[in-house]
Amino acid sequence: MKRNQLKSIVLGLMAILLFVPATFAITLDNVVPDEQPATTVTTDQAAADNALSEFKSLSKQDKKERLADAKKQMKQYKKDKKAGNADTSENTLLLVILAILLPPLAVYLHENAINGKFWLDLLLTLFFFLPGIIYALIVIL
Repeated sequence: MKRNQLKSIVLGLMAILLFVPATFAITLDNVVPDEQPATTVTTDQAAADNALSEFKSLSKQDKKERLADAKKQMKQYKKDKKAGNADTSENTLLLVILAILLPPLAVYLHENAINGKFWLDLLLTLFFFLPGIIYALIVIL
């Protein structure tokens, strides 16, 4: 009896040791230096300023045409969104399947970050598997 308990404890520790380094590696990969966001913000700001100055330099007729095109595209986007014609339907299906098999991984892939939702789902999955699945499906859908 004690031998079986010892085996289960050793196997549990081995499983934890296998998953802990991967979790820390993912967390460290997401760390970004402070300089990088500032450069992307200034690059995005410069691109927006260039686009705005280009738009202002157009004639009235060209401005009206571009605004009409933008309105048509927005209407089409809203219509597609309302009809449910999203391109992500295949990804959502795969995430639902993954949420049933490995709920925390599905939440991580949906959120693209290790955040509070991931940790909550991990705890729910470790303590009670079914609530972990339900929470992952709520987050994904």
